[in-house]
Amino acid sequence: MEINGVAHTFLTVSDFDRARAFYSQLLPFLGMKPVMDIAGTYYCVGGRTAFGIREAPEDKRAEGFDQWRAGLHHLCFRSRTREDVDEAFEFLKEIGAKIVHDPEEAMWAPGYYSVLFEDPDGIRLEVNFVPGKGLLKE
Repeated sequence: MEINGVAHTFLTVSDFDRARAFYSQLLPFLGMKPVMDIAGTYYCVGGRTAFGIREAPEDKRAEGFDQWRAGLHHLCFRSRTREDVDEAFEFLKEIGAKIVHDPEEAMWAPGYYSVLFEDPDGIRLEVNFVPGKGLLKE
């Protein structure tokens, strides 16, 4: 068996309205289209994947995200060009996203280029480009 990508990812957010305001700008910018926008859930599809946010139960909202606790570390959206990463960086600045690092090359693979940023809960997100097959070091 060989999987055909990642079907969808959902993040649980502490302040749904604030997160929805952020993701309703980011996801369409990334070419994803909203297919569900109801109380407590915002879900978009595009680029052979889907991505959504769901509101945390009230008793869990104060706990906050910690990328070093078991669970999600960060999520990376793959772009088609280096220029896409630069365009994403400019867009992220426009919408006031917290930038962790400006676009830069990294040692993960030859030509690996990315921008790292955070959503309103501090969940780290990345937009990257890797030339060729897009594989890490083999």
